Amino acid sequence: MVLARRLQLGDPGGELRRALAHFPFPPMAGRILADHFIHGGKSPRTPFKLTPMPTLRPRPALVELTVAANFVEVFLAKEGHAGLVGINYLEKIQLPTLPSIFGAMLAGVDYVLMGAGIPRAIPGVLDLLARGETAQLPIDVEGSINGEKHLSTFSPRSFCGGPPPQLKRPQFLGIVASATLAMTLARKSSGRVDGFIVEGPTAGGHNAPPRGPLQLDSGGEPVYGPRDVAELEKIRALGLPFWLAGSYGRPGKLAEALRVGATGVQVGTAFAFCEESGVQPELKQEALRLSRLGQAGVFTDPLASPAGFPFKVAQLAGTLSDVALYASRPRLCDLGYLRHPYRRADGTIGYRCPAEPLTSFLHKGGALLDTDGRKCVCNGLPATVGLGQIRPKSGAELSLVTAGDDLAQIAQFLTPGRDTYSAADVLRQLLAEP
Repeated sequence: MVLARRLQLGDPGGELRRALAHFPFPPMAGRILADHFIHGGKSPRTPFKLTPMPTLRPRPALVELTVAANFVEVFLAKEGHAGLVGINYLEKIQLPTLPSIFGAMLAGVDYVLMGAGIPRAIPGVLDLLARGETAQLPIDVEGSINGEKHLSTFSPRSFCGGPPPQLKRPQFLGIVASATLAMTLARKSSGRVDGFIVEGPTAGGHNAPPRGPLQLDSGGEPVYGPRDVAELEKIRALGLPFWLAGSYGRPGKLAEALRVGATGVQVGTAFAFCEESGVQPELKQEALRLSRLGQAGVFTDPLASPAGFPFKVAQLAGTLSDVALYASRPRLCDLGYLRHPYRRADGTIGYRCPAEPLTSFLHKGGALLDTDGRKCVCNGLPATVGLGQIRPKSGAELSLVTAGDDLAQIAQFLTPGRDTYSAADVLRQLLAEP
């Protein structure tokens, strides 16, 4: 979707066309450009052309677009330096996973990271795709009967139309919130696990639910307790490298992580609001203004994400964090990344999303309770980076901004006389001696 929409905006800097010129299958790149590229860009009032929704049996055009898009992202990320590049996927978004990974591997991705679930099948998938062999991924289908299996399949030979290339097998890092999950991945995965990101509940995006029955505090946020603190000594005993995530974007936190045996830290929020990120400038400016005033806030919403995981939402005016604006948005589902496959009575597979129109969701057998407070993450996140859909009746999609609790601290990276900060400013502070 990102590739398709940026091409429809005219690819002003030419980066996407430059990357596609290196895609190993020129006829596919040509078809993608023919389908989506608009010279000079579409009119601001014209809606984006929609991409097909992911399914168990995706259209060939969607498979090509998915492989190429992941290739493009990694190719561009690797330009101009000799450093390492990783790509992060969600286990909850299963249907595009195999072609996504293959596209990233075609561009030489160094690491694959995955959380929001238990990605035990991914290490084996990396092994198979590196050898050019067919890979399969079990798909969670609600209502499946005992013994019934649903698989997503990707054949490099079929995709390539002949012998596929032998590819570098990227290292795999599982994103975990507990030692139990780390041990499960290390011992029961389909292939080699190379390390972990140990992510606490203050990190942005999707958070692991609290262990035990869900309890909410007076503000409506999930309550995390001692059981939700990862037992680092058990993770350390696995003998694999691990990085700590969740409020580690502050001076001194890297040294703290190294002292407890971590290899390093993962930082998201500090970089999400720097000059180089794709977040819309006005959103970054508002977040920095609130941070300077000590008023920047993030709400851990137990209901927002159709994935069912708590989702961190930055509280910014003019975005879907505003209850009234959320209520005024018509419910719809036209991207479908967080749809849930379900088994119909006749054994066929259907797809439904708790954030889609109520009548549609209920007609498909969904429960009304599951729709309460759900937000369209699929449309809200693209709007955050300037790729929101334009709708003739309801206007432009509103942004849904996710950030970790460190949003409150981002003003620390501003230097005197500046109202923005760079990625280098963040690095200088994170690498400074405590």
